[in-house]
Amino acid sequence: MRYKKLAVFFVVLFAACLSAYFYSCIQERVRAENLYWGSRGGQVYEVQRKLKQWGYYDGGIDGIYGYKTYRAVKRFQWKNGLRVDGIVGPQTKRALGLPVRRTRYSPSRGVSARDNLYILAQLISGEARGEPYIGQVAVGAVVLNRVEHPSFPNTIPGVIFQPGAFTAVLDGQMFRQPNSTSIRAAVDALSGWDPTGGALYYYNPRRTTNRWIWGRPVIKVIGKHRFAR
Repeated sequence: MRYKKLAVFFVVLFAACLSAYFYSCIQERVRAENLYWGSRGGQVYEVQRKLKQWGYYDGGIDGIYGYKTYRAVKRFQWKNGLRVDGIVGPQTKRALGLPVRRTRYSPSRGVSARDNLYILAQLISGEARGEPYIGQVAVGAVVLNRVEHPSFPNTIPGVIFQPGAFTAVLDGQMFRQPNSTSIRAAVDALSGWDPTGGALYYYNPRRTTNRWIWGRPVIKVIGKHRFAR
């Protein structure tokens, strides 16, 4: 019996390690394609250097894609007739004179499927870390409901980075590396699971100071969040 339990333990441990490796690979592959708010590394450094050289950027060249880099990229895109979304994708990279790796890119959305997944997982992690799993999926579903609603931007990055839309963007919580649970929640939301029943808003009644949100009709309560239309 003891050997049987040990065998089961090692099988579970191997499965957990394999799962962690799989999600780590997803994260690295997703982050490698486009550059956006929260990205870090040598490519961001090069973007900042070029933008500063051409007078679009006045911040520090530190390899961290923050607010000033985001605004500078948008100014560069507008000036050069590119899609103005603040994302350094293939077209913007070419305009900056940076090398472009061939990827499965979606021109209609302006960002690849992998980037959409990673950005959504980042937001879920920042906004719903510690919430039950269904509550994390629900936060992702709210983002996607907004994408489909005419009152909001029609892309995932557009919704997430809409000024003042999400606390986790404002306080920087979103820009931590998402864990495997947040990635799974993003996958489930992108696959069509909407535990909210069509909500466009959510809030924690113990934390929010926004009086307007209290007037929205509540559809569901999941964990500490109320989801509303």
